[in-house]
Amino acid sequence: MLHPIAAVSTGNQISAIGILRMTGEGCIQLAEAVFTPHATAPLSQAPDRKLILGCLRDRQGRVIDQCMAVVSRAPHSYTGEDTVEFHCHGSPAVLAAALESLYLAGAKPAQRGEFTKRAFLNGKLDLTQAEAVIDLIEADTADAAANAAGQVGGVLKKKLAPVYNDLTNLCSHFHAVLDYPDEDIEDFGLENYSGTLRQDAKALYALLQTYSQGRILRQGVTAAIVGRPNVGKSSLLNALAGYDRVIVTDIPGTTRDTVEESILLGNTRLRLIDTAGIRDTADLVEAMGVRRSREAVEQADLVLFVCDGSQPLTQEDQDIIELCLEKENAIALINKSDLGEAVAPGDLPFTTVITICAKTGEGLDQLSEVVDTLFAGQSPCDGSILTNPRQFDACRRAYESLLHALQGLKLGFTPDAVLTDVEQAMAAMGEVTGATVREDITARIFQRFCVGK
Repeated sequence: MLHPIAAVSTGNQISAIGILRMTGEGCIQLAEAVFTPHATAPLSQAPDRKLILGCLRDRQGRVIDQCMAVVSRAPHSYTGEDTVEFHCHGSPAVLAAALESLYLAGAKPAQRGEFTKRAFLNGKLDLTQAEAVIDLIEADTADAAANAAGQVGGVLKKKLAPVYNDLTNLCSHFHAVLDYPDEDIEDFGLENYSGTLRQDAKALYALLQTYSQGRILRQGVTAAIVGRPNVGKSSLLNALAGYDRVIVTDIPGTTRDTVEESILLGNTRLRLIDTAGIRDTADLVEAMGVRRSREAVEQADLVLFVCDGSQPLTQEDQDIIELCLEKENAIALINKSDLGEAVAPGDLPFTTVITICAKTGEGLDQLSEVVDTLFAGQSPCDGSILTNPRQFDACRRAYESLLHALQGLKLGFTPDAVLTDVEQAMAAMGEVTGATVREDITARIFQRFCVGK
């Protein structure tokens, strides 16, 4: 076991409850130096995972809080080591004094993600589960949280395990025949494994196909608001954001560059991009903004075309419509419904057309429902969706190595040549679970965590 570490796990803000966490060899004895149970039995005799009421003391022995302590002994704890938590009143001063006492008693300050890193090193979590912990903490939609919770529970690990086991069996069979020719071992034949390799490649391909949705779960939907100048694009962004994020005037061309804002619309996280009005212009600065607007449309997951419903459609509108229709997900918004109706929904060649008023908020609830239909709840989000770019890259390399192995098998390569690709696939998959990942990569992963987790 490693030396005991301690940290506040609930941040430094005033709250109803504050939690101190300590783990490592000897941490229960260290806890006894600052905590006195109201019962006669010391903390070292307390049963596992039962809250014990007592007094928390500072380094002078003064009582600084009446709180609860809970002990979880190895290996039945989050980290796999002896662990103690103090559930205190959420005063930063109380937590700081208690933490100082633990340090003086011999505990060391925990680093970012060190509790979860110890859980990984002690075999309590694999790397897919460990990375899902921070994804769960950072989740800002119900779907993202559900998928991260599934991965913490080991869903992704279980999807990868059969593939890794197949490849391990193939390689071990080959080396067993090679190393022990006199033993009674079934002859090795690559052709017997061709079906397995194809099945495993198919499983990895199916997992890779979930990444487009996983990226949206993790980062949100990139939504470009486009239209000609002065149709209400900035007013729409302000209405969706709930405050005046962008300057709005009656002067066409006020927005001369792209402006971004992240919002939660219904159950979908949107990364809104308010673009400069798309039109031909001699103004150099505005022209640069128009070019960036077109680039934003090309890169967006969703395009919101906005037109001024109180005025007939112009040729500029028609040109922008053609640009929007190149995207798979495009919604038309007829704005300024309070000023009259010069444009009807049937005038626009979009699957979805919504009449709105950015000024009053009319129609925004309908927009929320449509966006949720497009992007939220597309799949169970049970942990089987690949959301992590590092894991995606490793799975991609594993898949490509299996394709090379299958190609070599088809061309009649020798078993050792084919198995080189199989072993490369295993190494890449090991990077996903942490079986073969480099120490510098794991250090970078756990740096994403906050102290105390």
